[in-house]
Amino acid sequence: MPDCHRKQNLPLKPLIKWAGGKSRLIAQFLFLFPVKVNFLVEPFFGGGAVFLHLNPTGAIISDKNEELMNFYRVVRDHPVELLADLQRHVNTEEYYYRVRSLDPAQMTSLERASRFLYLNKYGYNGLWRVNSKGIHNVPYGRYKNKKLVHEQDLILVSARLKKTRILCGDFSLALEETEPGMFVYLDPPYHPLSETARFTSYTSDSFGEEEQRRLARAFQNLDQRGCRVMLSNSDTPFIRELYRGYNIVEVKARRAINCKGEGRGLLTELVIRNYH
Repeated sequence: MPDCHRKQNLPLKPLIKWAGGKSRLIAQFLFLFPVKVNFLVEPFFGGGAVFLHLNPTGAIISDKNEELMNFYRVVRDHPVELLADLQRHVNTEEYYYRVRSLDPAQMTSLERASRFLYLNKYGYNGLWRVNSKGIHNVPYGRYKNKKLVHEQDLILVSARLKKTRILCGDFSLALEETEPGMFVYLDPPYHPLSETARFTSYTSDSFGEEEQRRLARAFQNLDQRGCRVMLSNSDTPFIRELYRGYNIVEVKARRAINCKGEGRGLLTELVIRNYH
């Protein structure tokens, strides 16, 4: 596959759509990343746009969403089997709700990964949302011409993940593995711009002000340990105060997942770093 060989060292696009994904911000991040990244630690992995762009020689990735991280493990370890299983899915409303109703706890890792990608691609607006019981509840998206996966892209992402440790749990789990000189990118659920703007349903747990404070303390600890740290968050007085004294840069982001079209305009976000 000559095209595959040409692309294997180039930036890749995420396999999934994820709320808060950074694909559209990569162009602005180019001047904010360290000049060279050998080892990346990313504990709020999501769609993985930063990891796929940087293509580090080694990485530790993590997220609290069990379905998400199971998906990446299967992509890394069983890409051919996953591609084969994906062939059985059909894009109909009846089938979508049948797949959505399945209990992932009763499925194999491969079946769960296949279900996850199917629901992500054909659910409304690419959203992954769960209720208080952890049950996925996004309605059918009615996308008639959307391709479930590009086989070559999945194989290329699988190759990138071969050199990556994949964890699942609180952000502190991945940060325990950091060493001086590593690059840590933190992309937590954003602090809400207002009380009515809260959306923290990537998992059944919330990420409130106390979690933001705990993350800020972790940021300071990483700084003291000699890591290069970059964090994204919303532009609010609370976040600016938490990271006062660090290098704060504003970037413009388009809100890509919103139930109303007028809610997808440009917003100012903050990128906070402990280096220049």
